[in-house]
Formats: sequence, C-alpha cells, structure tokens
Amino acid sequence: MEYILQPWPWYVSGPCIAIVMFLLLYFGRTFGMSSNLRTLCAIGGAGKRVEFFKFDWKSQRWNLVVVLGAIAGGFIAHHYLSNPINIDLSQNTVEDLKALGFENAGQSLLPPELFSWDAVLSIKGISILIFGGFLVGFGTRYAGGCTSGHAITGLSSLQRPSLIAVIGFFIGGLIMIHFIYPILF
Repeated sequence: MEYILQPWPWYVSGPCIAIVMFLLLYFGRTFGMSSNLRTLCAIGGAGKRVEFFKFDWKSQRWNLVVVLGAIAGGFIAHHYLSNPINIDLSQNTVEDLKALGFENAGQSLLPPELFSWDAVLSIKGISILIFGGFLVGFGTRYAGGCTSGHAITGLSSLQRPSLIAVIGFFIGGLIMIHFIYPILF
C-alpha cells in the first residue's frame, strides 16, 4: 500500500510555530534569520571592518541552531514529507502566469523559468540576484529585521514597528508582482 503525503494542515503547523514562539519568548529570545546571518558574519570576522558586526556573537550561538534546523528541515521536508503532485491553482491564476511567461504554471513549486540553472546563471538572473540581494540586505537592516523576525516574533510579541514592517512587506510584494515583475520579465 502506497502512502500519499499531504501538506501539514494549518491546525498542526500553526500550533507548532506558536509553541516555538512561546518557548523563545519565555526564555527571552527572539527569532529571525537576519540575526543568524549577522552572527555568522561576526564569527567570520566582519566586526574588524564594520561596526554593525562588533558584538558578542558567542551569546548568540544558540541562534545558529535555527540555521541548522532550517537546512535539515528543508532537506527532510523535500525528500521525505513532500508529495510531487501538481499545485491546485485556479484557472485565472494559471492564465495570468502563462501571460507572464510561465509555460507549466501549477506543475512545479519552483518554476524552471526562474529557478533553473540556465535562468539563474544568465546575465539577467545574476543581475537580479545581486540587485535583489542588495535590496533585501538594505531593507532588512533599515527595517530592523527580516520578514520572519517581524512577522513571527514581532507580531507575536505585539510590537507596533513589526506590524508596520509586515504591512510594508505586503505592500512591497504587491508592487513588485503587479508593476515591477512584468517589466523585468
């Protein structure tokens, strides 16, 4: 008998996130991927050149477990918990995506038009990675944290700046997909 894997429902994954957040808040910790990257840069010696990276990174070593967990969790989810079936998209979404150049909309979570090596290693792909990486890095620093930090930790601890940042993330995403993306592709 073959067992078909299904995505975890919200009523399982949501409480798991809530439990992790409760534990982090209980122990006085915060969550966010940008703080992990800052710690990695400090370990690598970036504090010798940039003041932002001069801090006691040893007190943040626990945070690196999040990086290892994200890598291990992604591997496990992809190889053992995912079901390679088509994505159930509405016909309007499929047509909109085809108009944007996605030939097999809904047949892959990572469309090859964006994520194949040919697309990534093209001049356009490398330019977008460099420019996008700069914008993400600048935005993360300017907003005082990343999307996961503000949306998960900030909102769960009822921080108004995080609410403002998350609203800005959504507005930026809408602007990107409706105005900038069609120009780029």
